[in-house]
Amino acid sequence: MRRDGRLGVGIIGAGRVGPVVGAALGGAGHAVVGITRGSDEERVEAILPGVPVLDALEVVRRSELVVIAVPHEELPGLVAGLADLNAWQPGQLVMHTDPAYGIGVLAPAAAKGAIPLAVHPAVAFSGTSMDLRQLSQAYAAVTAPAPVLPIAQALAVELGCEPVVVAEESRAAYAEALETATEFSQSIVRQSTRLLAEAGVPDPGRYLSALVHSTVDQALSEAGSAATDDPTTAMEG
Repeated sequence: MRRDGRLGVGIIGAGRVGPVVGAALGGAGHAVVGITRGSDEERVEAILPGVPVLDALEVVRRSELVVIAVPHEELPGLVAGLADLNAWQPGQLVMHTDPAYGIGVLAPAAAKGAIPLAVHPAVAFSGTSMDLRQLSQAYAAVTAPAPVLPIAQALAVELGCEPVVVAEESRAAYAEALETATEFSQSIVRQSTRLLAEAGVPDPGRYLSALVHSTVDQALSEAGSAATDDPTTAMEG
């Protein structure tokens, strides 16, 4: 780590999440030193202009903080494969953004001396710079060993999020809750817009916008009040 606390950040994963997380950390003063190749190079260049495109080994070699933002099913094999290649460095921070995994999936890196962190911003990423605004209004689930939990929380804050600690054994339930909210919301909107279109309503998505947003806001407010009234539902923070 540099003396001023700024880090050289490498990104493995150039989908919707990785470049945005890199841009947010870059905006917080860290130096993004490389990112792996993605399927949409123009979009990545727009979010992270001038950042070198490197293979995963070189990203790890150059970085003090490695951010892994790859599909859920790829994460365990990637971490283990890099460990087999002795890529991970003692004292290096390794952070993944998967909602369902805690730090256990980073055990091969930790065995090489790296510091495991799990930070998941609760945002539906579009993969564009518009996500940076969403991050500033979002929460992030953080899981880390107790001695380095403040580092994970600080990184969440630097992303623009408010950190919420989620225990290792609760990550699966956390991920299920987010998946339920996301899939149910998308399904209901698709079904409703289809019915409105059949009823002859022009631009059904725009027609539903105010109704859906106000309904969701009201439901979230009621859920927040219920959680406050019931101490057994309070999240660790």
